[in-house]
Amino acid sequence: MTSSPSRSLPAARPPDAVPPVPSPAEGPRTGPPPARRGRGARRAGVRVLSLLALLALWQLAAVAADNPSFVPAPRAVWDQLVLLSTTHDGVRGYGGHLLVEHLGISLRRILIGSALGVAAGLVLGVVLGTVPWIRLVAEPVVTFVRALPPLAYFSLLIIWFGIDETPKLWLLAIAALPPVAVATAAAVHGAPTGLVEAARALGASRWDAVKDVVLPAALPEIFTGVRLAVGVAYSSVVAAETVNGVPGIGGMVRDAQRYLQTDVVVLGLLAIGLSGLLIDGLLRAAETRLIPWRGRI
Repeated sequence: MTSSPSRSLPAARPPDAVPPVPSPAEGPRTGPPPARRGRGARRAGVRVLSLLALLALWQLAAVAADNPSFVPAPRAVWDQLVLLSTTHDGVRGYGGHLLVEHLGISLRRILIGSALGVAAGLVLGVVLGTVPWIRLVAEPVVTFVRALPPLAYFSLLIIWFGIDETPKLWLLAIAALPPVAVATAAAVHGAPTGLVEAARALGASRWDAVKDVVLPAALPEIFTGVRLAVGVAYSSVVAAETVNGVPGIGGMVRDAQRYLQTDVVVLGLLAIGLSGLLIDGLLRAAETRLIPWRGRI
């Protein structure tokens, strides 16, 4: 007579035992959680719908105006995009340069002018934020320059430097300097006093306290000033290219305006705006990567 095999119950796991590790076949879950993926998809969908709505409103405005010189249709702007990006009947782009070449030359001017203005603004802002008597003397001058529209002093720059590249770069640099200087001065002046005093108590010199404590704490606001400065320089590119600005996207817009080529003007403005969005997105990504302590001090 054979007995059936008895089923043994699994032994109870003690309270302090380490939970079992999942097998390699299962593996950890990768990627964002479903809720975050759903929010990202909804945001992308809202942006696509808003873009389609803007295009529909644009088309309705063009039909209602019934005047291509006043409101060109989206199709007319698209046709100009194709025309200015290729060579047709022996004519290359606009004024002998393709659209991407116009945009590239303007971006080079903006890059050089913004770099000069940002560098000078950083130095001036640190000095204004750390030396009170210089702040008292120089801050009204910076505010005065910041209030001036670019065209107000562009004529003076042309008298001084001629009509080549130099006045354009000076204009963009002067336009980019005040936002960085003001943001840097405010950030340095408002650095945490306790951290600075602690560093000085531990034997740090004045420069060491500025370099190791003040500047890291001020970097988030400084980066915001840099983004504003690049935006101001970008908005000044049309003014910078009013004189001898072709090739250049701003010069192309100004030249097309003289001949009532509204579709070319709208195309140039769209190129400036979209490339500006791309540059701002790159700056935001750099800020997130280079300043991970933002909001934690």
